[in-house]
Amino acid sequence: MASNRILIDRARLYRTLRSAHLERAHELPPAAILFRIKRYDFHEELAQGLVVVQAHPLRAAWLLARSPVTTLEIGEPLMLASVWASTFAICALRLRALLGGGRASIVCYALENADPFDRKLGSRARLRRALNGVAARFVWRQTDRIVFGTDAASVTYRAALPEPARDAVSAVIPALPAACTCPGDVEVNRVVFLGAFAQRKGLPGLLAAWPLVTAQVPAARLILIGKGALENQARQAVASDPTIELVIDPPRSEIHRQLRRARVLALPSQPTATWREQVGLPIVEGLAHGCSIVTTTETGLASWLEEHGHDVVAPGCTPQQLADAVLHALQAAGPSVDDLPAIDGRLAADAWLFAGA
Repeated sequence: MASNRILIDRARLYRTLRSAHLERAHELPPAAILFRIKRYDFHEELAQGLVVVQAHPLRAAWLLARSPVTTLEIGEPLMLASVWASTFAICALRLRALLGGGRASIVCYALENADPFDRKLGSRARLRRALNGVAARFVWRQTDRIVFGTDAASVTYRAALPEPARDAVSAVIPALPAACTCPGDVEVNRVVFLGAFAQRKGLPGLLAAWPLVTAQVPAARLILIGKGALENQARQAVASDPTIELVIDPPRSEIHRQLRRARVLALPSQPTATWREQVGLPIVEGLAHGCSIVTTTETGLASWLEEHGHDVVAPGCTPQQLADAVLHALQAAGPSVDDLPAIDGRLAADAWLFAGA
């Protein structure tokens, strides 16, 4: 996976890399992927056939400075954890241009729907955020093409950052999937939780609500798919309730199979002091497989989901309110995949970002 040179004219810069990025990369025109951290759902075999380089931000900048890259996709400017890597990469490419190497176009795909500059912090953290803010504004002003994956992201960026560079262009392309064509039959009482076993993904709330669901629909089954810090809590739930099943860190083929069987995907995301659900990849994957979605207003897709018959509740709602949403999703007429775009929104965004590259 390591490399000393990048010999391709497109590149993507990620802080963390996950299987979904690799799957998408196989569907897109070739581009080098530079990243720092493997996500919990990274599957090594998906990197086969791709130019994938794990590198510290300074090494990534050095590789880009010596590369023929003409278009670089950076992490979004409001993702402050990656903003300095973007800064170093842009500076390297701008220095290359000054030395006669040609100017690279900087593009980004933006999903953030929480202003990171509008949070209460201690004095030391405020200083760090102020420095990150300088970098974020620099990156924003250097970006040539921007796609917002949700209307919420567009609103957040307009409020959090100054106007982009005068010649920058932007578009809103909703982060909606195309329908998946994998085979399988839906089981009408089957509910799936997919993702990190974590408080912020709403697992404890869903487990608290589940007995209220089975009290009304005894045939209902809950399948917990993923891994994470709350795995012991998930195991305890399975041990005490025969209507709950557990699937730990399955391969992608098994995730597709489980989603195809599911009637409902539940991801009741909860905000933290430093995090808000941007979209929720499990929501996107559930939609692609025809699932009814139960989630909270935290996702940037909340308005679209409500408009198309899915169930959206407030974060911090009671177990009964969450159970009522799951019951409604189980019993109502299911959503139609005809509501989804013919082309996956992220692929459409990529085509727009790299247009003319």
